[in-house]
Amino acid sequence: MSFFGSGSSSTPDSSKEVKDAIVKQLQSETAMNNARILINKVNEHCFAKCVPTPGSSLSANEQTCLTDCMEKYIAFWNEVSRTHHHRMGLESKKMSL
Repeated sequence: MSFFGSGSSSTPDSSKEVKDAIVKQLQSETAMNNARILINKVNEHCFAKCVPTPGSSLSANEQTCLTDCMEKYIAFWNEVSRTHHHRMGLESKKMSL
């Protein structure tokens, strides 16, 4: 069976199933990549902001700063992501008209 329905044994239903599986896999990989990016950015920005001189442990102020920074950064990331998805949906609707 061919992945893109070019084989003679492929039926329309199985071709759709394969395409759906590929789309689902790509969405999953994109989500994982976005999570990695988010974690790296949080570490990069929040650590640099909250821990000016790294030592063997974090002070209470550094821990509080890191927690607050991470919460704000993740909330911002989520809002940007929601806005992006909303705009992409609007663009898709415009394209299909």
